[in-house]
Amino acid sequence: MTNSEQTSVLITGGNKGLGLEAARRLGTEGWTVFLGSRDESRGRAAADKLAADGVRVVVVPLDVTSDESVAGAVRLVREHTDRLDVLINNAGAPGRVTPPAETTVDEIHSVYDTNVYGPIRVTNAFLPLLRAAHNPRVVMVSSAAGSFAVVTDPDQPVAKMHELAYTSSKAALNMITVRYAQALPQIKFNATTPGEVVNHTFAATDMNNHTGQLTVTEGTDSIVGLAMIGPDGPTGIFTDRLGPVGW
Repeated sequence: MTNSEQTSVLITGGNKGLGLEAARRLGTEGWTVFLGSRDESRGRAAADKLAADGVRVVVVPLDVTSDESVAGAVRLVREHTDRLDVLINNAGAPGRVTPPAETTVDEIHSVYDTNVYGPIRVTNAFLPLLRAAHNPRVVMVSSAAGSFAVVTDPDQPVAKMHELAYTSSKAALNMITVRYAQALPQIKFNATTPGEVVNHTFAATDMNNHTGQLTVTEGTDSIVGLAMIGPDGPTGIFTDRLGPVGW
């Protein structure tokens, strides 16, 4: 049984935080939500909440660090649809905020496996389904911490966060977004940060122990906005909820 009517979206790391809120918001627009979750039981609990609100949701067991898991996710999604309109690469790992002089390569690799290799692994696996859509979009959930413009601004709090893994992984994700956008113009690839750079604020999530000043709904404004862009919308841009962000 394939779905050729409703707009479809796959969200990695969709069982909580920004991913779950994006799923709720897009699902209430009538979209079919493929809820990617590394922990299947947590994914099903999240899906039950969405379904109770009338969202059409399919749980997709998905560990973005595993080729086997990603291949299984593709097979499952294909059982429900012959195309994928939107992919939101949301799953992320914060690392341990280790000072550069104390950071190990193993720590860097662990964060990159989720934040860099994961989006590449998932995007490439779902390219055939994305190419089958009329107006395919890929949203990379990045961070202002991956912006050279932000990190080199002494007034920005992240400029004083001396670590290597997370910030460099998001900088890499930003470059990956641009290179995909240039190479695949038939698909819109855009990156976003769930905050307000000019106001030095970010969204409160589990990843930052809910220390952010913005709500999770405000944090998803730019994610949902990029997911919903039309055929004439932009590609290869980096935004927050207020507009463009410097690379």
